[in-house]
Amino acid sequence: MKEIRNIIATYDQIDWSKEQAALATVVSVEESAYRRIGARMLVRSSGIWIGGISGGCLEGDALKRARIAILNKKPSIVVYDTMEDDAHQIGVGLGCNGRIEVLFTPIDPEDKTNPVEQLRAIHENRKPSIFYQVLNKEDESILGLFGKEANANDFATQLHISSAELQEKTQVVYQRKKSKVFQFDAPNGKIELLIEFLRPELKLIMVGDNYDVNAFAGIAHELGWEIHVVGLQRKLNKSIFKLAKQILHYDQADTIDLDEYTAIVLMSHDYKWDMQVLKVFLAQNPPYIGMLGPKKRTLKMQNELEEAGIAFDVDNLSFLYSPIGLNIGAESPEEIALSAAAEIIAHFRNRDGQFLRLREGTIHERE
Repeated sequence: MKEIRNIIATYDQIDWSKEQAALATVVSVEESAYRRIGARMLVRSSGIWIGGISGGCLEGDALKRARIAILNKKPSIVVYDTMEDDAHQIGVGLGCNGRIEVLFTPIDPEDKTNPVEQLRAIHENRKPSIFYQVLNKEDESILGLFGKEANANDFATQLHISSAELQEKTQVVYQRKKSKVFQFDAPNGKIELLIEFLRPELKLIMVGDNYDVNAFAGIAHELGWEIHVVGLQRKLNKSIFKLAKQILHYDQADTIDLDEYTAIVLMSHDYKWDMQVLKVFLAQNPPYIGMLGPKKRTLKMQNELEEAGIAFDVDNLSFLYSPIGLNIGAESPEEIALSAAAEIIAHFRNRDGQFLRLREGTIHERE
């Protein structure tokens, strides 16, 4: 979502009387690729661009392709195939070794349903969103058509495909939490449709007000997470006030709404405050809680909570990570923050955080 947010910000800065723009979107991936389905890049006719569709090996050509789409005023799909050892193929020798398809869509700022405006309408949702895009290369009349789940029935009618089947495939994407390309039967042949799964920004609730909050907030900001801080304002660094969406006192922790994309990190270094806030969040069954400090500290909390009649089984709570972080030997506040942030990503992506060299098969699961 950070990339989408940056694209929207750049889009809003364009002087359309002097410039035009196109949106490049990765719509299909085979084998190895640095970016996955949904990676985006907004290209301005001046050559300025934001976002990315690869690790740098395709962006130069993408600038040219985007300008062609702007000039022709129609979308196109370009295939970058670097699986074969072809010296003339863009990307060969740069470590790609995959095949990706990129949709280039010229942007009409007068059309308030253009792709960027569609993304604007959903990027702040606290629930996952679905985005539809037609990929039929042979039919320019429908290539690049897009829609949202809220208008799924109208979109299906427009394409002359089964609304029930579209809803069924949409649910498959929700269950997998991964974008996927499907084929639908239509009167004039097959319709190839990307059903894209868009996660909301992760909401990070940091409980604490010591200097290590600064390091964690810095990493979380770079990752594009929505930052909330619970602590004493007088103890917080001024930089936190620029990065956090809100800063609350410990007694106000119960005013924060949790959802399935919320991570809570208890890092106050104060047993009393951590215990108070832990009680508040436990009652809401959060998806993730990480606790700074040794496990014996958490076990002490468990005993006190059990005495108070509150169920809290440290060893059998799938959402509880104590001590927080991956085992990378972290020592400094920045390293500890990196370790914890990596664990949070692994938790929400359902990965174990092991060395990639020990992983069997591909780095990414098949699309």
